[in-house]
Amino acid sequence: MAAAITGGVRQVVILGAGLDTYAYRSTPVSGLRIFEVDHPATQAWKRRCLGDAGIPIPAGLTFAPVDFQRETLRSGLARTGFDSLQPAFFSWLGVVPYLPRDAVFATLGFIASLSGGAAVVFDYSNPLTERASGERASAREALAARVAGLGEPFKSYFETEALRHRLSVLGFGHMEDLGPEQIRARFFAGSAATGSDWGGHVVLAAQSR
Repeated sequence: MAAAITGGVRQVVILGAGLDTYAYRSTPVSGLRIFEVDHPATQAWKRRCLGDAGIPIPAGLTFAPVDFQRETLRSGLARTGFDSLQPAFFSWLGVVPYLPRDAVFATLGFIASLSGGAAVVFDYSNPLTERASGERASAREALAARVAGLGEPFKSYFETEALRHRLSVLGFGHMEDLGPEQIRARFFAGSAATGSDWGGHVVLAAQSR
């Protein structure tokens, strides 16, 4: 996101924004518009929380309440002033595992279709393999049970190469996929955990130019 903004992108879309704080803690950038997309009820709650905390809403922030049972992401963004003819960067973290596959690819297809150019960063997990250790399998199952108990079950897992191929077909020409090992090396050096079967991936996918 930082690289995209430095490169001139002036539209950032945060999908499933929830309590994301980027817009409230980042250094203002001239002309930058940030769109927070989430369910109308979630956004109303967040705005109450911001008011209770005395946190002002930045001038460049636009709330884009979208009920996906009633409208598409395309129409919801257009209604709030998003310009599909201008470049955009989409942040979609902590959401994809909770969505069905068709919803995931519908959103990625929309991003890939934007004529102004777009990139997206999102996270996903591989399905467990037969060589996953019992400890890792148990940890994954415990996590899945915990989030399901909270009413947010995991719904999607993706094989890395199959996902890369699907992204290419959709129109993403540049892809960077950081798996668990790469994430640990970059952000958690010294961690004792090893092995490619445990943890999620973070992907940057940008349209072909």
